[in-house]
Amino acid sequence: MDQPKIERLLRLMKYLSSNSSNSIGSLGKKLGMSPRTVYRYIDTLKSAGFSVSKLYGDVYRLTSMPDSSVDIEKLVYFSEEEAYLVNGLIDRIEASSSLKAGLKAKLSAIYDSTSIADYVSKGTNIARVEALGEAIKGRRKVILKNYQSGHSQTVRDRYIEPYGFTTGHVDVCAFDLEDSRNKIFKISRIEEVVVLEDEPWTESSQHHSRGIDIFRFSGDDPVRVVLNLSVKAKNLLVEEYPLARKDLRSEGQRWILDTQVYDFKGICRFYAGLATEIEIVSPIEFKRFAREYLSEALEKC
Repeated sequence: MDQPKIERLLRLMKYLSSNSSNSIGSLGKKLGMSPRTVYRYIDTLKSAGFSVSKLYGDVYRLTSMPDSSVDIEKLVYFSEEEAYLVNGLIDRIEASSSLKAGLKAKLSAIYDSTSIADYVSKGTNIARVEALGEAIKGRRKVILKNYQSGHSQTVRDRYIEPYGFTTGHVDVCAFDLEDSRNKIFKISRIEEVVVLEDEPWTESSQHHSRGIDIFRFSGDDPVRVVLNLSVKAKNLLVEEYPLARKDLRSEGQRWILDTQVYDFKGICRFYAGLATEIEIVSPIEFKRFAREYLSEALEKC
């Protein structure tokens, strides 16, 4: 099956799994194919193990997936916000780029909307990323309104100079003008980003990216930690922290995590939940930290 046919098949799956009722005729118009071809595609889905049920008349619905399959929504579905964010990122490519046109065509093949400008509200991650991106590009200071800090357990404004993002635009790297040091702020914890157009950077010489470990803690001086994990612990680790895969190796029926961390808190939170499934190999400093962490937790019981 060539690429256009695969694309139409995926789009058909999307329509058949939606809440709206689509007749064979309407599906044919949306997909640019004859009713006979739609029926043939439905037969292809059935032969692959999908359950397609007739609701009434010529209206069909995809009712279940093959037992051994992955969740198809994880393969072809963007949330509305994710789709708009992807659109916004594509829009930043130079207008003359053929790559931009190709990406737009593929995205709009499944999602009808291709503009972000009239949709985004101030409360979305997209708006925060857009505002921070503009501040970085224009080398401007910003105020993070009501930032919720997980470390200090406070909610207050932060006065910063943003200069970069972490992978996937999950965090913004910035120089904190109050504490005079570089920090990483989680974008989802920001209520609103206020760009100070009249305040250019003054501390650019102090900007430097901090490292981020697989447990999403940042710092400047990493410490090597080695853990011996059961299969259960290994599976839960990669499900919660996907980047851990690169630091894992198998050893018989066990798995060895050999990684660099910037703060013992992140890795210790994971260890505490699976202490009977994990052996701390090194360093001794982390063993002491874990004992104190667990001891304090037990005192609160």
